[in-house]
Amino acid sequence: MNRRRFLTSSLGAGLLAGHPLRGKGVDAPLIEAAEKAFDLGLKVTDLRTFVVDSGNDENWVFVKLYTNQGLVGLGDGTMTAKAKSVEAAIQEHKRYLVGKDPTEIERHWQGMFRGPRYRGGPILMSAISAVDIALWDILGQALGVPIWQLLGGKARDRIRVYTNANFHRHNSRTEHKIWEERKPGFNVEARADGWIEAEVKKWLAVKEAGYTACKSNFLPTRGRVVEPNLNVRYGIELLHAVREAVGWEFDILCELHGQATPPMARDFCQEAEAYKPMWVEEPGQLEVIPEWERLRQSTSVPLATGERLLTKYEFNDLVSRHLVDYVQPDIVHCGGITEMRKIAALAESFRVDLAPHNPQSEVSTVASMHVCAATANAVILETGSGQTPFWKDLFNGGLYEAVDGYAALPDRPGLGLTLNETVANRYPYQPKPWHSPVYSDGAVADR
Repeated sequence: MNRRRFLTSSLGAGLLAGHPLRGKGVDAPLIEAAEKAFDLGLKVTDLRTFVVDSGNDENWVFVKLYTNQGLVGLGDGTMTAKAKSVEAAIQEHKRYLVGKDPTEIERHWQGMFRGPRYRGGPILMSAISAVDIALWDILGQALGVPIWQLLGGKARDRIRVYTNANFHRHNSRTEHKIWEERKPGFNVEARADGWIEAEVKKWLAVKEAGYTACKSNFLPTRGRVVEPNLNVRYGIELLHAVREAVGWEFDILCELHGQATPPMARDFCQEAEAYKPMWVEEPGQLEVIPEWERLRQSTSVPLATGERLLTKYEFNDLVSRHLVDYVQPDIVHCGGITEMRKIAALAESFRVDLAPHNPQSEVSTVASMHVCAATANAVILETGSGQTPFWKDLFNGGLYEAVDGYAALPDRPGLGLTLNETVANRYPYQPKPWHSPVYSDGAVADR
């Protein structure tokens, strides 16, 4: 940003408030322009939602906020198996937002969170997240700068990213191609016929694509049946094989997806220590903090969790007690850009790193990139599982690209993405079944 552009932006106006530069060599027209720019005169005029079949087991949920000056903000509130519920929750905010100044982002976050009295929960927070991202998009466009510049400027020159071995797509400058669809589960009987070798090939393909880190599920099940001892045993065998294949300089991220019982989590983490994973993710559920205390005491392996936690309040115990080494808030669930920044600051105060969860659309990816760009303790970002063959068309060419395991900082004003409504309407909502894992006796297991 050059001097004239800065002084005529509202950022410059903030510095010029109270006329501190009058009589100090700054032209009066610049000061007057800055004062005028401080009030952008923006008002929200409409809110519209778009639910898009992603082509896998999700329906993406997008929101557009329209303004009286033609600026349109884009947000994402995608949530597993609850697309219609989140869409309705987003639309509930229309009567609150229309007529208001979209640049008052903190005020609106508090209004949406506190105003209804009954606060929180994954549906409401996903709706607030979608609106919050769209508000930041509008502000960045209005000022002509990327969102990360509004968050304090860059803390790094590029963003380290990782993908999932089961969802990895070849990422080129011209297109995204599906590499291999995820299979429903690990067939134990097939192990002797090369199942582990097939999984290792996926990891090697990710490494060959230039990534320096990758994640996959390390509790392989027979179909959807959880068999604790067997699942842990073969998970460790897979970890051993992957480490031998990718070497010690490549980071392995072990996903347990909250499916492990406390004994399974303890056994896996203790045996995983020898293979030095970057972390073990979601080794347990989140309702019982003492469960995490016992696990932390029983293993030295780094622990990560947070994709199902909402707001800074739910992260407080985990970071203040040092029960995890990485927090993984999801920007489309935790409260958007506004709240993820606060979660990151809370974690930083206890020397816990930020590694955002991000399996959604490119809106989620780019919004997370803006936070990572400006956040000192953001060490790596999940990407990749939301990419589909029509990704580029849906976002008018898109923005995100991984090169040698890193992504460049977004350089367009605001979020940097636009949603093509014609393409979105071509892929309407589709009901998607969901299935919980079960134990061998038919009892429902955690997912």
